Amino acid sequence: MEERLQQAATVFDSSAEGITITAPDGRIIAVNRAFSDITGYGEHEVIGRNPRILQSGRQDREIYRQMWHELLTAGRWQGELWNRRKDGQAFLESLTISAVKDSEGRLTHYVGVFSDITELRRAHDQLDHQAHHDPLTGLPNRLLLADRLHKAMQRAHREEGELAVLFLDLDRFKIINDTLGHQVGDRVLCEVARRLRRLMRESDTVGRLGGDEFLIIVERIAEPGAASLVAEKILTVLHEAPVTVGQEFFVGASIGISVFPQDGNDVETLMKNADVAMYRAKERGRNTYDFFTKALTGSSLERLQMETDLRRAIERGDLRVYLQPQFSLRDGRLLGAEALVRWLRPAHGLVMPGEFIRLAEESGLIVAIGEWVLLTAAGHWADWVAAGLAPGVLSINVSGVEFSRGGIERTARKAIAISGLTACCIELEITESAIMSHAESSVQVLDNLRAMGISLVIDDFGTGYSSLAYLKRLPINKLKIDQSFVRGLPADIEDCAITRAVIALAHSLQLTVIAEGVESGLQRDFLAGAGCDEMQGYLCGRPLPIDEYRQRFLDH
Repeated sequence: MEERLQQAATVFDSSAEGITITAPDGRIIAVNRAFSDITGYGEHEVIGRNPRILQSGRQDREIYRQMWHELLTAGRWQGELWNRRKDGQAFLESLTISAVKDSEGRLTHYVGVFSDITELRRAHDQLDHQAHHDPLTGLPNRLLLADRLHKAMQRAHREEGELAVLFLDLDRFKIINDTLGHQVGDRVLCEVARRLRRLMRESDTVGRLGGDEFLIIVERIAEPGAASLVAEKILTVLHEAPVTVGQEFFVGASIGISVFPQDGNDVETLMKNADVAMYRAKERGRNTYDFFTKALTGSSLERLQMETDLRRAIERGDLRVYLQPQFSLRDGRLLGAEALVRWLRPAHGLVMPGEFIRLAEESGLIVAIGEWVLLTAAGHWADWVAAGLAPGVLSINVSGVEFSRGGIERTARKAIAISGLTACCIELEITESAIMSHAESSVQVLDNLRAMGISLVIDDFGTGYSSLAYLKRLPINKLKIDQSFVRGLPADIEDCAITRAVIALAHSLQLTVIAEGVESGLQRDFLAGAGCDEMQGYLCGRPLPIDEYRQRFLDH
């Protein structure tokens, strides 16, 4: 018996959890070392006193009433309490109190066992905040917006009222990103978020969906027209004063408005209809707003029909591969070509990528289209090589969707196996943003592609977020200077500086540099003088159908 008592005493004093033993009247009769470590009170300071000395004042009295009710009826209570240390600092504890009775059922004392979970709760709250808020602006993200909208719709339904959803898209924001970089773009987004927050009522919600898209939930509107007043205030507050981030910008926006309940009875429908209305506002000239109406449904149906036609385009043979040549800036040799896709849509004629690629990415069709382009182009390339021609390297664009879904390795292997083309004849162009959005997994995918013998190019370099430390880890062969920088050469001082810097950076990493969008002799001469290795653009050749490309560049 003495040995068991010694073991119990050892466990009591060495436990990492604080332990408090009180008499039936609540007086503390014993505490362990962990109690003192957590609360800051020594044993001699609390013996004979009530545990109420730890109360922080942050708890509702109801929780104590519930605690005693459970102790008296069930003999046990478990929960969380905010208490206060000796130094006045509040802490959150996970506490279990048990009533101890003797062999005759009489209460002899209470035992409380607790641990400090303040940091655990803080970490949990931080993760929860990160899961529901945009990391750049701190605004609610898509997930939290959907939840807020759902609850707002429930309130409006109970009150038989209305609410408005405003879908806001900044006009020509891409120009800021393309010309001045994403850091400046991010600062513009933060300033827009700040202005929107200050403008809206406390009962309204302002959130960021992603990119340059914001969503605003305006509750308890008297009638739909009241939403237009809000939209006008937003346009005014954005445009009345420039956004200053090193230099001044006047920011405009297009706003689409949907109203509950007439424009939708669920979150998805209301948000979608506000989005549709926003595109109508852009079509009307930007920096304006529009409501979702029945007429807009026709536009939605047209988009749906376009998606349906695009799904059938591959099986019906409506897609076409065009090739744009790439040349050496040193000696003018043909080095290869980039494969581009066109859509010969029935009753509409030839459709350019700008008109359907975004739809293809949003619907997921881009994966099948990308595979078709690679298989088709590789097949022709292999035939040309077998015929004794020298087409050089076939360059293929890989969309961010294709890359993120991880199917590009399988597609590349399939193309090589079916066409018989050697891997060294294939070059894959992957955008900087696609790589950076899946940074850790990207390296493994790129390593696997390089191991196959395929060359890799970072497309649109200079428009994304890549750091130099990360760039040197990537198994790439080439950087492609985005045409937004080439366009201003040689007159624009900033474009010249950026272009020279990219070329110097690439060469320091043993990478080849190609410039796209070269349209004039002055641009070509500047690039050659700056040490750029390769070029592509209308100056030396527009994209051509496969047969025409062969006749012009290979049959001689």
